[in-house]
Amino acid sequence: MVVCIRNAGIAHWAARRCLVWLGCAALMGFLPWCSLLPACGQAAETGAGTGAGTESAKTLTAAARHPMEAADFRASGRLVQVAVNGARTSSNFNLKAHWFPDGLRLLFEITAPAAARQRVLLTLSPHGQLVVEAARPGDKAPRAVPFERWPGTLQDTLFSYEDLVEIQFFWPLQTLLPDARYGVHDCHVLRSEPTAAQHSHYSSVTTWIDRQSGAPVHTEKTLAASGQVKQFQAYGLRHTGGVWSASQVQVKVQGSSSSSLLIVERGSANAHLNRGDFDAAALTRP
Repeated sequence: MVVCIRNAGIAHWAARRCLVWLGCAALMGFLPWCSLLPACGQAAETGAGTGAGTESAKTLTAAARHPMEAADFRASGRLVQVAVNGARTSSNFNLKAHWFPDGLRLLFEITAPAAARQRVLLTLSPHGQLVVEAARPGDKAPRAVPFERWPGTLQDTLFSYEDLVEIQFFWPLQTLLPDARYGVHDCHVLRSEPTAAQHSHYSSVTTWIDRQSGAPVHTEKTLAASGQVKQFQAYGLRHTGGVWSASQVQVKVQGSSSSSLLIVERGSANAHLNRGDFDAAALTRP
């Protein structure tokens, strides 16, 4: 995921620094992250009511979508599953994404081990409709992944297909909760919820955003079917040349000691991608 964040101030939140986060929820399990807004003393939902709180929630949601509409990046690294006993199983991945006039294309590829090679293409429309396709090298054509299989994991990790794109910023219900402290961070807290019209296996997504740096330090996604909470945390945050970046994202299920890591080892924020990088041939080539 690419994540873009601007620090917030009451009058000039939009003028602050930007985070380009090459990772999933790193490039995405977080595609974009953009922008912080002043805390509101009470929750405010977009599309409901009036006043500064509602307007701030609307502005935050619009700002969060903006970096998606400028996405053009490549990244590579490792997916790691950490068992309860500490044993680790790793696979390598490549990731690339670009926003075209008709929406976002994101291609996630498991490159090693050889037996696990596969490619997943996510297509997100400007209206927030998500389509997932998958293929293995040498397949005749990609296959559509039905909605009921979206919770399927990537390479036996806790990351799902849906975690590769932060589709929650297209949901109409966005609530600014009271500021809260997370660890050593004083945070703005944003809760996103889908309506019946949105396709998601999450009933809500809540994000804690550091007020000082503008970096998302923690995200919790609640699964609609089970009520289980998946917790995402960024590590290796650094600030270079006005840009915040994170080297890895960890996901855990609340109450479990196992975890998964998405570790970004290299990437480019200006990849100059085109449609040919995301067509059927790109998914099925040997």
